[in-house]
Amino acid sequence: MNRLRDTNIMYLKGVGPARAELLDKQLGIKSFFDLLFHFPTNYIDRSTTYRIKDFSGEMPAIQLKGRFISFTTQGEGARTRLIGLFSDGSGTIEVVWFQKIKQIRKAYSTGFEYVLFGKPTLFNNRWNIVHPEIDTPSSAIATQGIRGVYPLTETLRNRGITSRVIFNWVQTILSNIKEISETLPQSVIERNHLMGLLDAIKNIHTPQSPDLLQKAKLRLKFEELFYIQLNILQYTIRRLSAIGGFNFNHIGDYFNTFYNQCLPFELTGAQKRVIKEIRADMRSGHQMNRLLQGDVGSGKTLVALLCMLIALDNNTQACLMAPTEILATQHFETISNLVQSIGVNVKLLTGSTRKKERDEIHRQLEDGSLHILIGTHAVIEDNVKFHNLGFIVIDEQHRFGVAQRARLWNKNHTPPHVLVMTATPIPRTLAMTVYGDLDVSIIDELPPGRKPVTTALRFDNQRLDVYKHIGRQLKEGRQVYIVYPLIQENEKLDLRCLEEGYELIRETFPMYKVAYVHGKMKPSEKDHQMTLFATHKADILVATTVIEVGVNVPNATTMLIENAERFGLSQLHQLRGRVGRGEGQSYCILMTKHQIASETRKRLEIMTSTTDGFLIAEADLKMRGPGDLEGTMQSGLPLNLRIANIATDGQIIQLARDTAEEILKEDPQLSLPQNSILLNQLKLLFNKVIDWSRIS
Repeated sequence: MNRLRDTNIMYLKGVGPARAELLDKQLGIKSFFDLLFHFPTNYIDRSTTYRIKDFSGEMPAIQLKGRFISFTTQGEGARTRLIGLFSDGSGTIEVVWFQKIKQIRKAYSTGFEYVLFGKPTLFNNRWNIVHPEIDTPSSAIATQGIRGVYPLTETLRNRGITSRVIFNWVQTILSNIKEISETLPQSVIERNHLMGLLDAIKNIHTPQSPDLLQKAKLRLKFEELFYIQLNILQYTIRRLSAIGGFNFNHIGDYFNTFYNQCLPFELTGAQKRVIKEIRADMRSGHQMNRLLQGDVGSGKTLVALLCMLIALDNNTQACLMAPTEILATQHFETISNLVQSIGVNVKLLTGSTRKKERDEIHRQLEDGSLHILIGTHAVIEDNVKFHNLGFIVIDEQHRFGVAQRARLWNKNHTPPHVLVMTATPIPRTLAMTVYGDLDVSIIDELPPGRKPVTTALRFDNQRLDVYKHIGRQLKEGRQVYIVYPLIQENEKLDLRCLEEGYELIRETFPMYKVAYVHGKMKPSEKDHQMTLFATHKADILVATTVIEVGVNVPNATTMLIENAERFGLSQLHQLRGRVGRGEGQSYCILMTKHQIASETRKRLEIMTSTTDGFLIAEADLKMRGPGDLEGTMQSGLPLNLRIANIATDGQIIQLARDTAEEILKEDPQLSLPQNSILLNQLKLLFNKVIDWSRIS
């Protein structure tokens, strides 16, 4: 295997320095190993030779054997095309070329036998194939059976590197490999009934049968996911053994008084369960590193506050960091109102905090009289020093870079417990990979009295009815969001924009105050406009997706999302979460053009059929793929999985995790001789990946 990794791809016959440089730039293929692990994304079946007389309906790509009867050139200049009449004895078909006509005419002759492969189409009642693959019968033997089709870039195709070329290069390497060193212990292979590595590589490129192709995929997907899980789990073991933490085993006056006298409503069963999970972490003697997931309105902030009060009962301070000033302010107002009667000192620190107040916050933080600090990025500045920081809450943690989170994490000699919260539901398969080093708690029920948001799909020709609904809501004293995908008009995109929409809404609803907000505004101007809406000095807020997170206006009961087809499901769900925060019935209207693709309609109909964020997140993941979900993947996750798919390979992820857990349970350090192969592979795969997992 090392020889394959170390052999530059330029030394493969047919590649050379220029093509090697191109392969590196376009696909990251530097070595023989990289090419072997550049897996097909599709397959064509060349095991059957078709007869022209049997063609009917929509045809797949097929194989023919026969002779050219004639060649004719038609058209002039750029419209010139070469047409070859091909016969297999049962009928004839036209073979058409639009490019490289001189080379084609020299390469093929009438009367000789050829094997064609391509997709037949019916045009003017005649079958034709455009630019097929052509072999002699002897050379076609190598391409018989099921054959891989490889992912390529347009640049590579234009330079003559086709899927067929990649296939031939792969076959050249495979023909010279007699054996290959295993990358999994035999015990893991046997336990999971996996194919051997060499057989898997051969069958992923040229499957001997559909069954062997599936077995090859299982082996290669399992290995890729297994080492990710092994890396995550082993780090977690190291972190727990090496990093201590506060032991919060005391529940005192702050928690008990608040719980018994100040709770705004009875906790749900899910909230109680999550608090128990967090409490167990806080008294374990190890630093807690927990992700709290909960849909919008599920009561995550109340859970976080109760846990911060436990930290206060154990003579430490707590800090909550939010991504925007308006969200930090909302947290401050909510929490300070809840705890004002029990003597908890809460302060807000943002970029707008005045120097005199800031100096007082710094003084109280250092002498320990400030119990809870709530703020934005301002809380991670070097001059913000705590007397004894014991508990950190990071809200909408994906909005912060890992280095920013690290600066907060390092503000005490004893590592504070860390609770990161998100209202973006994360599918289970994703949580096991991207967030696999974090313990996960889920609040999966809403507080009593909350009414599900009614979601409707409407088209442009129904706009008048939608405006009538908005008018009725405004007349009842309610407020409305209207969301646009663009700030300014774009000639290339037939989409409504915020600037045009703002003027239209002002004209349509002249009796009501309209505010507007978008991402390119100065922070002070943005906050001013959002404050107008939050304090009901404005009735309508026209906005871009800048309001996706961090706006809590219980009186807002309707959201209209223009060009809803332009948004992903999870983003639509986040936007919808801005309404339904009060006791009144709320509505989310998805507005789109009448002519939309069936796949788009299906996606939008998922939104109208459920308000379950986890179901929506699963559907979104399957439709869109995982993408780059973190600016920096926080668990040493390779940025590009070669073959596994987080969206669809949930069972394999679980199998890989179970296997990794069993091995580490017996041998946490992978020090036993039979596990040396695992240790070597981990070093090979992850020694160049920054391990951000330890900083939550």
